[in-house]
Amino acid sequence: MNPYVILQKYYSSNEEAYDILVNHSESVANKALSIAHNHPELKIDTEFVFQAAMLHDIGIHLTNAPSIACYGSYPYVCHGYLGSGILMEEQLPQHALVCERHTGTGISLEEIVTRKLPLPLRDMKPISLEEQLICFADLFFSKTHLEEELSITTIETKLQKFSSHSVVQFHQWCDLFL
Repeated sequence: MNPYVILQKYYSSNEEAYDILVNHSESVANKALSIAHNHPELKIDTEFVFQAAMLHDIGIHLTNAPSIACYGSYPYVCHGYLGSGILMEEQLPQHALVCERHTGTGISLEEIVTRKLPLPLRDMKPISLEEQLICFADLFFSKTHLEEELSITTIETKLQKFSSHSVVQFHQWCDLFL
């Protein structure tokens, strides 16, 4: 499966959102693959990681995020489950789970309810090692500063705004993957 072919079904290759999406996704994929290669003991499926990392943000075009050239109608927090729906239609259920579970360090059902997030009422936390790795690698890259890899300290500061649980999860992933 070629993820670029799937992306081009939903994005024109000459639009700004496509360039942002591909640049960001390639950074995430490269970071995740580097970690996987440095940890052969984890037996990570690198082919799946590459594909899923390239597709994890496919739903952004459906959101209203003008800073990344996306002019849809949904809040940005919805891009994961929206992308999951796209990949389910593409017959890629495992890739769809990565989409749904990659936001921040994942979003629990409790967080959805407590924060009144406009998301389906279900747990959206990464489970498989590959899901966790892509979620972790994604934290190091934004879509607004594409050339920059964020530091661990910067990521901790950003995550603390959401919950201390996110910071704890991030530290656990640092221990596992770095």
